[in-house]
Amino acid sequence: MSGWDEQSARRLLEGVIPDELLAVYIKLLAEDGCPQPEAVSFLGGPEAVEALTRRGMAHIRPDGPVAPPKLVPAPPDLALQGVLAELGRRLVTDQERLLTGHRRLSEAHRAPTADADGLPDRLVEIVTDRAEISRLSYSLINAARRDWLTLDNYVLETPVEESTGFAPLPVFDGEVTCRAIYETRCAEHPIGVKTIEAAVQAGEQARLLPRIGMKMKLADEAVALLPLTPTGMSGALLVRSPVIVGALREYFELLWERAIPFGGASAEAPLTDVQAAVLQMLAQGLSDEVISRRMNLSLSTVRRHITAIREALGVETRFAAGAAAVRRGWIQ
Repeated sequence: MSGWDEQSARRLLEGVIPDELLAVYIKLLAEDGCPQPEAVSFLGGPEAVEALTRRGMAHIRPDGPVAPPKLVPAPPDLALQGVLAELGRRLVTDQERLLTGHRRLSEAHRAPTADADGLPDRLVEIVTDRAEISRLSYSLINAARRDWLTLDNYVLETPVEESTGFAPLPVFDGEVTCRAIYETRCAEHPIGVKTIEAAVQAGEQARLLPRIGMKMKLADEAVALLPLTPTGMSGALLVRSPVIVGALREYFELLWERAIPFGGASAEAPLTDVQAAVLQMLAQGLSDEVISRRMNLSLSTVRRHITAIREALGVETRFAAGAAAVRRGWIQ
């Protein structure tokens, strides 16, 4: 190995190049090269030879006037240097493409054209074709890179049957957070609850509200699909306006704060008697200090109970805790 062993090569290159490429490089390094005519069969294919030579991890060396030229490996430190140079070139190219894409997107949003009604057609688009609405719906799912948010009131054009159940969302490999708020009647329908359970199994976070005024699909903070009809299938609004999409995102977050986690909407409160009393006062808007005095408890104990109440309700604030408790029937 010309002074280099497999451990040294792995220490330098592992995690920087693909494992299969590292394996063929180490194989070549262990033999200190091979005759060029045998390289393809020795390394398992022409792709391996091309990958090594393109990165500077190996090169062809003449081996005298009689012997055939050899494919010889570069020392691991020089191989790493070649790999880093190749990665750098690729990053520069990708960065240029990224900047070009952002520039074009900025130009498209900065200078929208107006339609006959005066609406900028690149920021707000009315869609009435059913097939196009369906296509857009699925395209938005695939466009999400951080967040996929939906509202569903289960208003449909035809009765829901077993055969019309919806496939669960893709898992997004853990890279996209999927959150959905359903109208309570969705979870009361036998097919509806199966649909929600399947989505939750696929990684979706689901919550319920007694009433949701409309459907909505929102990908990141970039684009939203809104219904123009109760079902949204005969008319929809595709919104790319950052201002409107941002407002819709805030609207979703307000509903999310009020909503009840799916599977946790039990009328029987899993609270102790003391926590139930604290919750009653919390719903009346009393401060921690007032609750502490009225119940003859330390302030830290009151706050510990309030934290437990919020966790049981799945909410983040005192106000949301009171509202959620009323919806669940924990307090009157």
